[in-house]
Amino acid sequence: MRSDRTIAPPAGQVGVVIPSYKESENIQNLLLEIRRYVPSASIVVVDDSPNLATVQAAQALALPMISIVHRERKDGRGSAVLAGMKLLLDQGCDQIVEMDSDFSHPPSQIPALLEHARQRQLAMLIASRYLPESRIENWPVSRRAFSKFANIVARTVLQVPIADYTNGFRVYTRAAAQLVLQTCGKLGRGFIPLSEILVNLYYRGHSIGEEPTVFTNRLRGESSVTFFEILDSATGLLRIWDLKRALKRQKKRIC
Repeated sequence: MRSDRTIAPPAGQVGVVIPSYKESENIQNLLLEIRRYVPSASIVVVDDSPNLATVQAAQALALPMISIVHRERKDGRGSAVLAGMKLLLDQGCDQIVEMDSDFSHPPSQIPALLEHARQRQLAMLIASRYLPESRIENWPVSRRAFSKFANIVARTVLQVPIADYTNGFRVYTRAAAQLVLQTCGKLGRGFIPLSEILVNLYYRGHSIGEEPTVFTNRLRGESSVTFFEILDSATGLLRIWDLKRALKRQKKRIC
């Protein structure tokens, strides 16, 4: 049974960045849910939709501390996250949450993720779909198989000791977000920046951890993943492998 109790926000200013594409059916309920669980959060929606339906739906709520950025063309999930991060850092946020706009990531989990990240002193915490305690609901077998395969390949090539490279439900410290803005967004579009961020943080000596999550496939709207983004992910992985090698060589020279 769902409780109506509002969870108290964690200490420090929290920011939430939400990349969106054609999410007018989801964005209002999502924003209200985030407000319910993290009432004092600053929220940035970075929307790449070809029309203003998502923007207008978000603006209609007239909620405080919400910024909505509409970009003229679809420029990829990664660049949307970076744009939102910059705004949230400018607003003084100490922890930044990255999450999808389609309710695949439960807003109710945000307070616990923020607390775990602080207690474990992690630069980045990933809500992982592939830990033993995690669950994936309502996902077609084809999508699940592709995701598992992509994670196996990424883990083999990049060798960061985590289970889920491609879930975009994450918590960053302010310092980690600043490093991400300085070093990421150069190797590909779509989902490539998710792995690029991992490699930049991990091989520069920053701590990364995971917590279980419940991932639920969207019930409304349509997926924004394109064939081009899947193809770009394959070539982008090679570019990230080169980055990993360069960072490892740099670390050896310093040592």
